Amino acid sequence: MVRRAGLEPARLAALEPKSSASANSATFAQRHFNRLTPILAILKAAASARQIGVFAMPVDHYENFPVASVLLPARLREPVAAIYAFARSADDLADEGDLADAARLAALDDYRRALDAIEAGDAPGSPLFERLRTTIVAHQLPLAPLRDLLDAFSQDVVKKRYRDFAELEDYCRRSANPVGRLLLHLFGSGGRENLARSDAICTALQLINHWQDVAIDWRKGRVYLPQDELARFSIDEAQIAAGRWNPAWAAMMDFQIDRARALMRTGMPLGRALPGRIGLELRLIVAGGLCIADKLQRVRGDIFRRRPTLAPLDWPRLVLRAALA
Repeated sequence: MVRRAGLEPARLAALEPKSSASANSATFAQRHFNRLTPILAILKAAASARQIGVFAMPVDHYENFPVASVLLPARLREPVAAIYAFARSADDLADEGDLADAARLAALDDYRRALDAIEAGDAPGSPLFERLRTTIVAHQLPLAPLRDLLDAFSQDVVKKRYRDFAELEDYCRRSANPVGRLLLHLFGSGGRENLARSDAICTALQLINHWQDVAIDWRKGRVYLPQDELARFSIDEAQIAAGRWNPAWAAMMDFQIDRARALMRTGMPLGRALPGRIGLELRLIVAGGLCIADKLQRVRGDIFRRRPTLAPLDWPRLVLRAALA
């Protein structure tokens, strides 16, 4: 048990109704006790997970993936980890190291062939894909979202600019939304409304990550900011290369952040619709994404001098927000 000053079970016991209390007092005390119980659980889980290294920050390296957090039901942690291992390794093929573009695309084609083998009922031929096959078969996962991820990663290799938001949104549809759709399938909650809300959350998280990483992506030769919107705010790529902040840049980033935040709010009801710890997990991811958006706006989008991230002191506030949502 991870202790937090003022939140130990012994102190919570004082909130339990006493036999001599009035019915109204007992109801009031029990209501507060019931509300604090999930807060304690999520604080304990988040702290324990940080200690053992299985809790991922939202909007970090591989965007918006919970990485088999201990907040998830135990039966789902291995399937989520198997999907993450696939996505993380494929994303690294597109992004990391010194491979030539042709070699990156060929490696991603190998991933496609492994998915084809799984679909055909054949052995995929590697531990990574054997693990994924077990998850796909056990949970009857659709392969289309996995293929969409590979398409997005291949696109990262060859496409470095986005003409307008419609192009960028289509990229997010394949680079981020499949993650949420696969998780909803695992949760058995893949109704149309849930899928639409998940798409909104995942796209928002992807966008926030892009705005957080403008300078990092520039060093990789990529600009995810829509070209027509850069022109609308009178910003050219020389300004990004120079890392030059000015009021026009701040206004442009405010516009991008506000759009991502509005998308996130569109999807937020999903966190209340999903049951128990799954809902808590999603609400925590959403809270983390919105926290990064707030930090980006507080620095007026000046990611050249400071890249906003989630700090340890943010977590108590985030878990309380998630538990009380």
